[in-house]
Amino acid sequence: MSRDQYIYAVARIRTRELSLLNGAVMEQLAAAPSEEDCLRLLQAKGWGGRGQGAQEILEEEEEKTWALLEELAGGLSLFAVFLRENDYHNVKAAVKEACTGGEHPGIYKKRATISGEEIERALTKREPETLPEPFRATAEYAMRVLLQTRDGQRCDAIVDRASLIAIRQEGAQSGSSLLREYGERTAALCNVKIAMRCALTGQSLSFIEESLAPCGAFEEKSMAKAAAAGSEALFAYLRENGMEEAAETLRISYTEFERWCDNELIRMIRPQLTNCFGPDPLAAYLLARQMEIKSVRMILAGKRNALPETAIRQRVRETYV
Repeated sequence: MSRDQYIYAVARIRTRELSLLNGAVMEQLAAAPSEEDCLRLLQAKGWGGRGQGAQEILEEEEEKTWALLEELAGGLSLFAVFLRENDYHNVKAAVKEACTGGEHPGIYKKRATISGEEIERALTKREPETLPEPFRATAEYAMRVLLQTRDGQRCDAIVDRASLIAIRQEGAQSGSSLLREYGERTAALCNVKIAMRCALTGQSLSFIEESLAPCGAFEEKSMAKAAAAGSEALFAYLRENGMEEAAETLRISYTEFERWCDNELIRMIRPQLTNCFGPDPLAAYLLARQMEIKSVRMILAGKRNALPETAIRQRVRETYV
């Protein structure tokens, strides 16, 4: 994109930021008596229309965001780092469909650089070589492991690790400081999540080593050894490596740690509110919208399941504006 195109795109994003939900609106949603009251409040803010259910509204908001950024950037190549998670979700789902002969409509993500149907066709025909890299090697290996061992957990770990490697690489190659930091942060924090799950479930050292992805914040083998020794050893490892807050929130609960991760992401992108040029404000808006939709989804689910208001508030993330 040219300088003038970026200036125009950021100006458009600035107008859209005025419609983002702020903390006061999230408080109103959390305090609303029912899911129906939440939906009415969202409709008053321009979300969805009459007669639409919660899922329809959330999907529409996600699609509106992607469509806007695709229009402004002349495509989605600039945001490939955000599409990699969907790409590898499709790989994971296609491997399982091809191995089991299952048919589960709607399991594939639409916003991806490769469709799940394409991956499934190639794997079902035993023609993984027709897939583009980097998906080919991952899909082929994960399928071989699943067919030989019937270990779905190991299959998932293989694909998830490949996803983190791809996200980190896309961020590094983007030319954007924000996207580079996003890639590194995503790899690091997802490694912490994986290590914690492995520590709690008593996974073997070899399984943990195969699950953790390279990242700048940690050395995978040393983290794997800590996780294999149990949660307390992992907490100590995180504190020794400058992740005291991560360790403390994990000690409270896994849910609290995930909330902390999301809030850290919002704090990372918030300086882009005053940046008037380049791709970073566009990427920040996309992340802000994703986090906004995530918070709304959790509030609606909480209301639907009659959770106490305090429990719902504990799940709501910080807002961008």
